[in-house]
Amino acid sequence: MSVTRDEILSLVRRYLAGEERRPWRPGVDRVPYAGRVVGEEERANLVEAALRCWLTLGEFGDRFEAALREFLGTREVVLVNSGSSANLAAVAALCSPMAGEPLRPGDEVITPAVTFPTTLAPILQNGLVPVFVDVELGTYNADPDQVEAAVGPRTRAVVLPHTLGNVFDLDRVTALCRRRGLRLVEDACDALGSRWNGRPVGTFGDFGTLSFYPAHHITMGEGGAVVTGEGGLARAARSIRDWGRDCWCAPGASDTCRRRFGWRLGDLPEGYDHKYIYSNIGYNLKPTDLQAAVGLAQIAKLPSFIEARKRNFRRLLEGLRDLPDLVLPRWDPRADVSWFAFPVTVRPGAPFTRRDLVEHLEARKIETRMVFAGNLLRQPAFRGIPRRVVGDLRNTDLVMTNTFFVGVYPGLTDGMIDYVVEQFHEAARSR
Repeated sequence: MSVTRDEILSLVRRYLAGEERRPWRPGVDRVPYAGRVVGEEERANLVEAALRCWLTLGEFGDRFEAALREFLGTREVVLVNSGSSANLAAVAALCSPMAGEPLRPGDEVITPAVTFPTTLAPILQNGLVPVFVDVELGTYNADPDQVEAAVGPRTRAVVLPHTLGNVFDLDRVTALCRRRGLRLVEDACDALGSRWNGRPVGTFGDFGTLSFYPAHHITMGEGGAVVTGEGGLARAARSIRDWGRDCWCAPGASDTCRRRFGWRLGDLPEGYDHKYIYSNIGYNLKPTDLQAAVGLAQIAKLPSFIEARKRNFRRLLEGLRDLPDLVLPRWDPRADVSWFAFPVTVRPGAPFTRRDLVEHLEARKIETRMVFAGNLLRQPAFRGIPRRVVGDLRNTDLVMTNTFFVGVYPGLTDGMIDYVVEQFHEAARSR
């Protein structure tokens, strides 16, 4: 007996409708800092993609890129297999001959000392020299005064994250980049949905980067994207993603340029197959169509996810305002923040330490995380790297010793948020 696709997908939905959901129990079940929030749409898309068995990037990828372009209002979106790969593709593309005036080994790139390791790693992997600046306490973004002070004769680019979704001062940074002729990469992996003066972050710089890891605003499982308004930069990023090849045919396609055997590049013989001409030192950074199918269902839910994050953030902010020993997050009024998490800094001289507070929360099943790598220059992997440092990184070291965050993701209920607030107060009272 034959079975149709629609019958299979209907059975998937019926199966999911019968899933048992147990109520959350305070102090027994975890309050995660993040996690995937998926339903029948994601799983139905995943099954449909599996039935097609197009295992590399394909139709679902095209549809997801189009949906993301529409959401961001940008010209180009290049899907990749992670946010880390997005950063790599963006920085490597700026070093490509396709970029016009490419960055070269030894050029300097300004970046904060508090960030995720793979914001920094592509700078080093491409032979560039990071120039480290301090962050602001409360926003945890690069201090714009220090970004301006850091520009030197060899500075060519700025790579800054919107930390935990909070938006760095895009007016000042973009003005600086225009004035000094610097490239800008916005690491918006934590910040999908954040806006500056009404415009989505990730669309201000030469490149923006996004992550679709399960902890982030939407998920493909593993996945990411490079965003740009420039067709030439998008072509460079796709080339880096697709083995470094000069050809821009999609997987499974041939002769998109209508002159597949009509090119002469490098020292190759005239007419060499364009599908096997390489103009960049690249990688294979593509996701699969199965992942894109999940992402396509997720992006339809993104507005509701953003609102849930904002609501959870507001509840935490109101609930913790009366704890004077904590530095609570702050943000610029020009920013509409799609929060990744809720950061907290224990003030120096408080009657408890970060460790005291974190251990109290973790013992009660409330997940906490550090602000990524803390001071990257104190991490084993980066201690001996070539670099230039601006100032004493005082706030960076304070973040390393005194700061952590809890979750605001859409899977958290009001009861969970209330429990987190209660346990912060209990920890403070116990000291």
